[in-house]
Parts: sequence; structure tokens; C-alpha cells
Amino acid sequence: MRATLRWTAAVLAFAAFGAGTAYGIAGMERTDVPGLGTVSDGRWVYPTLTKAPLPSGSPGPLDAENKAGSHYADLRALVLPAPQGATVDKALSGTDGWLATKDLLSEYAEKEDREELGKQLSESGLRHIAARGWSTPDGTHTRIYLLQFDTAAVADDLFGRVLAPYGSPHHALRDAPDSVSDEHFPDAARIQDITASVYVESKPYGGEQTRHAYISAGDVLALVVQSRKGAANPVPFQQTVTLQSQLLG
Repeated sequence: MRATLRWTAAVLAFAAFGAGTAYGIAGMERTDVPGLGTVSDGRWVYPTLTKAPLPSGSPGPLDAENKAGSHYADLRALVLPAPQGATVDKALSGTDGWLATKDLLSEYAEKEDREELGKQLSESGLRHIAARGWSTPDGTHTRIYLLQFDTAAVADDLFGRVLAPYGSPHHALRDAPDSVSDEHFPDAARIQDITASVYVESKPYGGEQTRHAYISAGDVLALVVQSRKGAANPVPFQQTVTLQSQLLG
């Protein structure tokens, strides 16, 4: 099913990715969504997005008959593309679209955390990492990583036990040593049946601020990171997390 997910200068609307599915932001007025009340709020314009094609007869990751929560579409086709005007970070393109685990682990601040997490990912049967990064004219740097495992049960366990406790992340990012749960992330930006833990670097945060989120959807875990000198605008971060969540649903 083809869906249009376009953020324009006047309307914030999302198209449902499946028959009978309604997302929280769809159809809402701008003033109904926290933090999205003005035209010049920093939203980005993304290209028209389509749901990645599935092999014939394969279920979607959230379909009831898909007990393992498998994404049968190519993982590389599920990474959110860069918005208009962005400069793509070629270093995250990897080899044939696959990123080495060490490049993901470089996001984390402590050597011990990198070693521990690398071992846990390997023991959990990490299959692939697909990634994309970009910088926008407003100075925001975005990185997205998708990690695929054999089953949703494995991904769920890593999400809750290893990566994303509620209050603060288990492993500090290199650019955000002191992050806490983002209490201002709007419910309207969350996608039904997809779990996201969202964090923001707390003050004082030095020369730049970082926001990040872990997303669990079927057999895929996603890490979305945005950093910017001064303060990181919450609006494009909310936008990016929501659109990436929809692509995984």
C-alpha cells in the first residue's frame, strides 16, 4: 500500500500505512500538537515516502500471523531518507548499505559500554545494521541506525533490559553523557503498537544539546540521534522519530 507522508509549511498530517489504521497526528490541527503551533517551528520537508515492498505473500511486521515480528522488506529500504536541503553523511552509508557494528558503537561514550553492548548484540544474533545520517542548514546533525534480529522477542528484550530504561538510557552517548526521559515528547507523535523511549540531554549541556530515541518495532531496533549547537529543536526530532516509526510499522 502506498502512503504519502509529507510535512508541509501549513499542515502536519500523516497518512495511515494500513487499512483501518489511524495515527495520532493524522487530521489534527497544528495547535493540537504540542510544540507545533507556528509555521516557522523548524519542521523539515521530507520527500514523499512509500512503504517498502514486501515479498509476495509475506505479512507485515505487526500482522497477527507474523509471530516472530519479522520485517521481510529490505532493511535498507526502511531507513528514513534525508529531508530536502540536507547534506547526507556518506560515512554512514556503510558497504552496500550495511554498516559495521563498530560504527554504531562509536555513538557511545564509554569504552566499557561499547565493549559490553557489542558483546550483547553479537550474542543476541544481530543480523544487519542499516543507517543514514545528514546535516541540515539549521546546524542539526541526524543519525539513524536500524538493527535487525531474528525475532521480535530478542529485540524487545534488548530494548527493555539493555538499552532503554524509562528514566535514563542504560548507555550514555558520546555527545550526551547526561540524558533523561523527555517528558515533553507529545503523545500525538507516538505510533500505535510501536514502542519508543525518548531522551533529552539535560542542562547544563555545554556547547550543543543532543536528543535521542530508541524504537522497537518487530524484529528491528532503531536508534535516532539529533544534536545541534546551542539547543536541539524538539520539532524536527519529534518529526523524525514519528516518520521512522511509521516506516517500521
